[in-house]
Amino acid sequence: MRQLEIFIDLTRLNKPIGFMLLFWPCSWGLSYALLINQNLKLFLYYSFLFFLGSVLMRSAGCIFNDIIDRDLDKKVKRTKSRPIASGIISVKKSFFYVIILCLIAFLILIQFNIKTIVLGLSSMILAFSYPFMKRITYWPQLFLGLTFNWGLVMGYVAILDQISFEILLLYISAIFWTLGYDTIYGVQDIVDDEIIGIKSTAIKFKKNIKTFVSACYLISFLLIIFVLKMNLGINLSTFFILMFLVTLIFQIKIFSEDDPVNCLKAFKINNLSGAFVFLSILF
Repeated sequence: MRQLEIFIDLTRLNKPIGFMLLFWPCSWGLSYALLINQNLKLFLYYSFLFFLGSVLMRSAGCIFNDIIDRDLDKKVKRTKSRPIASGIISVKKSFFYVIILCLIAFLILIQFNIKTIVLGLSSMILAFSYPFMKRITYWPQLFLGLTFNWGLVMGYVAILDQISFEILLLYISAIFWTLGYDTIYGVQDIVDDEIIGIKSTAIKFKKNIKTFVSACYLISFLLIIFVLKMNLGINLSTFFILMFLVTLIFQIKIFSEDDPVNCLKAFKINNLSGAFVFLSILF
C-alpha cells in the first residue's frame, strides 16, 4: 500500500488536472475530425485510447521531470517533498517506472495509423527535452505548449490520416492557451526560481504578467473563433466558446503574483476551459 501511495505521488495521479490538460487538446483534434468523418463509434474508441495515453504519458513525464530536477526540487518549497527529491524512492526505480509507462503507451499508439504512430514517436523528443528548457531559456512554457498540445494534431490525423491548415491553427491556439496557463502556474515559484537560477515566462514578464497572459489568451481565443467561424451563431457551439472566454477572463481577474493560492485556483480552472472548447467543437 505504501508503494502504491508513493507511485501515485510520483506520477501525480492524485492531481488529474495534469493529464486532463494533456487530454483536452487531443479531444479538440478528435472532435474536429468528427465534423468531417462523422464516425461516432471510431471517435469514442479513439477518445478512450487518447485518454489512456494522456494519463500514461503525463505520468511518465512527471517522473522523468522529477529525475532531472531532483537537485533543484530540493531547493523549492513547493517541490522539496516530492518522492525523488526527498529520497523516498530511488532514481533507478523511478526510471524503471518511466520505461514501463512508455511501453504501455506505445502499445496504445500502435493501434493507430502510420502517420499517427510517427507523430507520437516524434513527440517523445519534445517530451523528454522539456525538463531541460527551464535551464537554457525564459520560454520553457512555450516549449511545453508545443509538447502538451501535440496530441491535438495526432487526434485529427488518427481519424482522417491527413493534416489540414485549420488543425494547425487550432494547434497554435492551444499553444498560446498553454503559454498563458503555465505562466500563471509558474508564478507560484518565482521567488525560489530566481534564487536558484531557473528561467520562466513568469519571471521574464513579472512586471507585466497580466498583460502577457491576457495577450496569450486573446490570441488563443481569436484563433479558435477563426477556425470555428462557420459553426458560430445562435447555438450551443457559440455558447460554449463564450464560456471558454469567461473562464479565461476569470483567471486573469483572480490570479496575482503575490497570491500563490489564487494562482493555483486560476490554473485549475483550465480544466473547464479545455472542456468548453471541446464541447464547442463537438456541437
